[in-house]
Amino acid sequence: MVIDAHVPQDRGTAAPRLPVSVSVPGRIVAGAWAAFGLAVVYEVVVLASGGRFSPVVAGVIGVLAVVMPTAVCWSAVSRRSRGATAGWLATAAVTAFAAGTVWNLVVVAVTGSLPVPSFGDLGFLAFYPLILGALAVNLRPHLAELRSTALVDGANGVLAVLAVLSIPLGPVFSRAFAEHASLGTFVELVYPVCDLLLASALIGVVVARGARAVVGWRWLTAGLLVFVATDITFAVSDMDLTSLTGTPMELGWVLGLVLVARWVASLDVNPDRRTPALPASLNHEYSQTAAPATAASATLAGLAVLVLGTRMRLSVLSLVLLGLTILMFGTRAQIALTQLKRVSDLRRLASTDDLTGLPNRRALYAGALERIGPPNAAAHALLLMDLDRFKEVNDSLGHHLGDRLLIEVGERLRTHLPPGALLARLGGDEFAIMVAAAGAAPALALADDVRAVLQAPFELEGIAIEMSASMGVALYPDDGSDLASLLRRADVAMYRAKSTHAQVHLYAPDLDDAGTDRLRQITEVRDGLVAGEFVVHYQPKLDLRTGSVASVEALVRWQHPVHGVQLPAVFLGLADDAGLMRQLTHAVLGQALDQVAVWCRGGLDLAVAVNLSAGSLMDARLPDDVLAMLAVRGLAPGRLQLEIVEDLLMSDRERGRAILAALRAQGVRIAIDDFGSGYSSLAYLRDLPIDELKLDRSFVQPMAGDARAAALVSSTIALAHSLDLVIIAEGVEDEATMAQLTDLGCDQAQGFHIARPMPGVEVPRWLAARGGVPSPHQRRERAAVV
Repeated sequence: MVIDAHVPQDRGTAAPRLPVSVSVPGRIVAGAWAAFGLAVVYEVVVLASGGRFSPVVAGVIGVLAVVMPTAVCWSAVSRRSRGATAGWLATAAVTAFAAGTVWNLVVVAVTGSLPVPSFGDLGFLAFYPLILGALAVNLRPHLAELRSTALVDGANGVLAVLAVLSIPLGPVFSRAFAEHASLGTFVELVYPVCDLLLASALIGVVVARGARAVVGWRWLTAGLLVFVATDITFAVSDMDLTSLTGTPMELGWVLGLVLVARWVASLDVNPDRRTPALPASLNHEYSQTAAPATAASATLAGLAVLVLGTRMRLSVLSLVLLGLTILMFGTRAQIALTQLKRVSDLRRLASTDDLTGLPNRRALYAGALERIGPPNAAAHALLLMDLDRFKEVNDSLGHHLGDRLLIEVGERLRTHLPPGALLARLGGDEFAIMVAAAGAAPALALADDVRAVLQAPFELEGIAIEMSASMGVALYPDDGSDLASLLRRADVAMYRAKSTHAQVHLYAPDLDDAGTDRLRQITEVRDGLVAGEFVVHYQPKLDLRTGSVASVEALVRWQHPVHGVQLPAVFLGLADDAGLMRQLTHAVLGQALDQVAVWCRGGLDLAVAVNLSAGSLMDARLPDDVLAMLAVRGLAPGRLQLEIVEDLLMSDRERGRAILAALRAQGVRIAIDDFGSGYSSLAYLRDLPIDELKLDRSFVQPMAGDARAAALVSSTIALAHSLDLVIIAEGVEDEATMAQLTDLGCDQAQGFHIARPMPGVEVPRWLAARGGVPSPHQRRERAAVV
């Protein structure tokens, strides 16, 4: 027999299948019910003989009626695999009960009467611990999962039922605990109490773990309840076992035994065919229905006893049990309140961002459903905001300060947004603001207010951090009818604002294609970096005093498989948005040092300059990584120059200074690139460990026809020399400019007039065409002549 249970399901969704019990052979089922049939025949025979017990007819049939359930159990467990502990314990319990029954039948047949207690009671009493042991073994996988609420519910139910039963069993309790009470009266009282405790324990487990936690639990529960009813009826009827003969009450014990045997037959103790665990969702469903029902039933039972107490005098035992029931109910109520508070806290945490305490993405969706979910919802605007260059803050200052910055941003926005605005942190440095706005004008005005709020520097551990944000704006219902659509379109607008440096951009339908194209390009950059499509070209730096070339600058190019060679302006922004700048810098550095090693083996004495990204510059591991890369290639640290942009030092000058000092101490040369184009400060020249200044092309290119530009170049050259720094002019495009730089005493120059960037294999040919590259000794001689 296979028992299946089905769960209500939505149309089109397959219902989860509950665990099923093992199929029991038909002969075992037939044997179990044949045993009950024999019990019925036994009663008919006894009643037909006027209540007289016939050892030959009734005795033999009665023995067969209890032996057959035992045989059913033995047949069931004998077909199981080894180690079927639960089945063997249950079979031993049925066997003990049957042995006690057979003993009593034999005694009655021989002597015509039965003492109370008898040796048969030993078998009956042994039945309970053996069944309890079988139940415990069967539940062993679930014992660790039982919760305190289930235990309290079970105890509450047991106490309530005992309180109710104490009223009809009051006289029995009185006889059992009377001064001259017989042992037999006490034994008669033990049976219903043991039955009840077993049944309550089983029901408590089912409540805690679900209706299928125990295989065939209905058979066992039914059998124990039959035992309870029969034992209570016998206890309150004030009969002895001899007078019981020939009454229909005997059918109760036989039926209970048959039901227990049927449970034993349904046990699946084969390790290869264990019942699968109940799905967690169904366990939750049972715990949400059965557990409250159990607590409510226990409460009603206690109230019933209280009402009866107003009509009749209750025994001391009933009052004690009632008091314990009320106490347990109070405990259960306290647990329920604690659980409610915990559920409330979990719901709050589920909708709150852990770091900032702002609503999270889930809360934004819930809030949006309330605002734009109704059919006639008011117009709203969604602002999606992303902090610019936040990754550099994390990389340079550390994640702890990055987290503090996000908290400060969230707090500043929360205190300045208009009433009714919903602010949420979606993750990382992304925030969303939903506000009622009738059209684009109020939405853009709010975006301007947000920009103004973020303009003031954030003070973190004595460091002033200036932040800006890129914002995309989408309108409801014009740009989308739900939050998912608005988020996607606001995201497209935000990336347009970031790429155009407009800071705020309003969504328009034509942006979808541009946004899709940008995502495709970012993917291509990422794939190209993995495939090694980024190559390095080299632009020589000409020594204006000697006419020789001592070093080259490494400039990255993207060898696109379709579009050919792409300049940095095409892909650097994409790489930055994708968080790939550090990886790209590492790849360029590796290729450049590999090329220097090849040149050295070919007899070329050249150094290479590599630009550093902000993330790489603020990485505390940079000095060790650079020295390791040099050592692997057998290059001296002097072969490498690292160029940095002034702006990279704005966030954390001390950290950058320490890293640069560590590199320079090992012999790596340091240069300030694009000097004069950013936040130039003489403090950099005083504090930073640098060797070279690279004058930005915006000063160099106009100097031939601009006296003021020429004066700035001249003064910068003089300033660099006074600080014992080498100065290099970028962007030299003609001979006049190079001659003027030479006259002003500039040390080195680079630009298209001297040489365009070229692959590494072309550098030796270019040098050979210019007469080669002088050795260090030749360079020193030429410098002395000059």
